Amino acid sequence: MQISKVLSVCAMSATMVFGASNLVQKVKDNGIEAIPTSQLELLKLIDDPKDPITDAKVELGKKLYFDPRMSKSSLISCNTCHNLGLGGADGIAAAIGHGWTANPAHLNSPTVYNSAFFKAQFWDGRSPHLADQAQGPVQAGPEMAAPPKLVEQRINSIPEYVNEFKFAYGDNVKISFEKITSTIAIFEKTLITPSRFDDFMNGNDNALSKAEKEGLEVFMDKGCAACHNGVALGGTMQPFEVAGKYKFASLGGFAGDKNGMVKTPTLRNITETAPYYHNGAIWTLKEAIQDMGSTQLGITINDAEAAKIETFLKALKGRKPVITYPELPESTAKTPKPDAKL
Repeated sequence: MQISKVLSVCAMSATMVFGASNLVQKVKDNGIEAIPTSQLELLKLIDDPKDPITDAKVELGKKLYFDPRMSKSSLISCNTCHNLGLGGADGIAAAIGHGWTANPAHLNSPTVYNSAFFKAQFWDGRSPHLADQAQGPVQAGPEMAAPPKLVEQRINSIPEYVNEFKFAYGDNVKISFEKITSTIAIFEKTLITPSRFDDFMNGNDNALSKAEKEGLEVFMDKGCAACHNGVALGGTMQPFEVAGKYKFASLGGFAGDKNGMVKTPTLRNITETAPYYHNGAIWTLKEAIQDMGSTQLGITINDAEAAKIETFLKALKGRKPVITYPELPESTAKTPKPDAKL
């Protein structure tokens, strides 16, 4: 999987160029940004010069992402909860992990697509970037439940993985837990999905229909862009229940970080990532839109307005990079055995 192939999907956004419109400027004034068409500009947003994206790292990270041996039971991979065929999420209200355990706070699995654009990771924002975030679910008891030492033993016991790490990082690489998880994060950085909305913002005035443009106007006029902005149209920490009580707040009891802040979910590919909200209590976009109006904005969004906003949100469904399921390397006699016990 070459980086040029992974990122070239973004270049499709520049097929038709028209003059900037008033609507485009209004979107920018609301703090919303498009995914760049230039690979160089995109890399400025997602790449780390200290650990740059390379084809070898991406391929290795992809294998690790899909490898269930990253979990204690050898049954759960990153893709289990962040399924690339299901919009990067799992389609259930609360994540299910080790021992068929539901997330104790009834937290919903957020999409992994476009997560490289998020300013904060996890619902409580405790991780600043993907490389740090990738360590959490692997170790968490209700998720993959694998201690770092076990992960290191598993990966280092497989000669093909050892050789791939050397190819990606050099012969002197130490295959540590941090190196393993940061390699997964490098693969995740390539999961970018430019949409027709980006095409419109990058110059193709015909990329959005009249109804979608109208929905975009309503989206901004109602104040939705106050939280859903940036390249991700989300991904930042924001106060929750600003204007009213969330009707499903008691489900799971999650109250955000110590300041009551909650990470705003991305709206990209939102039609693919139901159920909604941090605890997955709402299953339709219409209800999610209207509840956000009352909970966050203190306004009533009527059915007609919600329908217009939903029409716009559908235009945020993006073009996914083509991911071929990898053939994973064989375990050896030294590979620690699966352990599904709680």
